[in-house]
Amino acid sequence: MSMSLSDTAALVTGSSGGIGAATALSLAAQGANVALVARRKDRLDELVERIQANGGTALAIEADITDQLQAAAAVERTVETFGGLDTLVNNAGIMLLGPAESAPVEEWDRMIAINVQGLLYTTHAALPYLLTAAEGTRGTADIVNVSSLAGRFPVAGSAVYSLTKQGVGAFSEALRQEVGGRHVRVSLIEPGPVSTELFTHIRPEVLEAGKEQWADSTFLHAEDIADTIAFVVTRPARVVMSELLVRPDGSQW
Repeated sequence: MSMSLSDTAALVTGSSGGIGAATALSLAAQGANVALVARRKDRLDELVERIQANGGTALAIEADITDQLQAAAAVERTVETFGGLDTLVNNAGIMLLGPAESAPVEEWDRMIAINVQGLLYTTHAALPYLLTAAEGTRGTADIVNVSSLAGRFPVAGSAVYSLTKQGVGAFSEALRQEVGGRHVRVSLIEPGPVSTELFTHIRPEVLEAGKEQWADSTFLHAEDIADTIAFVVTRPARVVMSELLVRPDGSQW
């Protein structure tokens, strides 16, 4: 039996495309008021129009969550607009692959800033409101952290990306232990390869070198992960889906 998301508020980071956009659409379709947080305002505005055309409610918030003040301001604006916060989906992330020896250190800095610090800043700002929501009639609130298969199974060429995603897993489990007794559920989603623009950020020479490795791979769709997230946050309050690994059929990864 599923819980309704009607009259709840959700905030989704990295919602200008891919998994974030699909998740925002899915949560809105189930009745949640959704705050869309990302840097590309034009895409957010388009997504708001799509959600509203389907009868949903959404708010576009242009913000760079690697800036602590902007992350906190995004949370505050969500709460001011919707009257609270029930669900936080930490989806924003970047994947910059390649051998550590030749990697530009700036790529490492970007991954740590977005994948780790941005998630921490947003979660820290949201926690007081989620704890308050958990005391309400639904009896629960949710934090969903989107990690990666690479966080559990590091491979050559993903050293720092895997480091960031393992860190997300460690943070999620420790936080679950801290706030679970107060009815805030913490869930870690670990997708395998997903067909999104994530791969477009990788340096061309790295993509070319890995082309054969990925040639026969099956890719998940963003909607597959969005469906998983929607399933997690609509479980009865007594159910915590603390960790979900999502692989494509026949995957070698």
